[in-house]
Amino acid sequence: MSQETHLARAEALIEALPYIQEYRGKTVVIKYGGSAMEDDHIVERMLRDVVFLEAVGINPIVIHGGGKTITLKMRDAGLKAQFVNGLRVTNEQAIKIVEEVLDQEINPKIVSTLNELGGKAVGISGKKVIKADKLPPQSEGKNVSIDLGFVGEANGLNLTEIQRVLADEKTPVISPIGQDENGVTLNVNADIAAGAIAGALKASKLIYLSDVLGIMRDPREKDSLIPSVTSEMIETLIEDEVIEGGMIPKVRSAVEALAEGVGKVHFIDGRIPHSLLLEIFTNSGVGTEIVK
Repeated sequence: MSQETHLARAEALIEALPYIQEYRGKTVVIKYGGSAMEDDHIVERMLRDVVFLEAVGINPIVIHGGGKTITLKMRDAGLKAQFVNGLRVTNEQAIKIVEEVLDQEINPKIVSTLNELGGKAVGISGKKVIKADKLPPQSEGKNVSIDLGFVGEANGLNLTEIQRVLADEKTPVISPIGQDENGVTLNVNADIAAGAIAGALKASKLIYLSDVLGIMRDPREKDSLIPSVTSEMIETLIEDEVIEGGMIPKVRSAVEALAEGVGKVHFIDGRIPHSLLLEIFTNSGVGTEIVK
């Protein structure tokens, strides 16, 4: 190994040092979803980054999605996936599939992998955390209103279980489902759930890991990544259709989280090797940050 390689490794550690010092003991909420969850190698690499955060004294919390797996399971059951403003239409049959996939398949697998990699993780069903109300019908086009079914939005949080796990110096892994006051299970958009939890905990960072580089002026052009935006710019970018589709609930939940006291929000591509570490521990980062 050359002297230059040795120096480059040492310089990377030195560059990371002030960030480790700044965020040691702080909470970082990570929302993980998209096609970055489909490749086992990519998943393991990302979860190894989460274990790294834990090892240097940062408190990570993982809120996972599962949209594409849910879509496949619904297709197997003869159900067609339908989305309105980035939110999945969820009937009575679909909500059972959603709960099964999230709580019995994806959540245990993430917890198991984190523990195998040397971390300490605990799975938590979102039903223990997220108090939700059924969303009203959503507008789609002119004079068209669609009932989303068993889809909810957080109206309150029970943070007891999360705080207990953090106090034990373990990583909470949370599924994005909630319950209403009658105990009815509701599908909660994972991006919105992550924003609500990060805001309630006043997290230092909220990081959205998905399958896009960040906020792009033109998704077809990799060089069009917007590295930094303020919360005030978001609605303008939505009106200009720079932000559209599934990115809308992500960025709006990010803005709400910032208003609740989150330090900074990041959008990064989970398919980039070690993008989580690069975004947190380097000067330039790899995605888009949203600041107040």
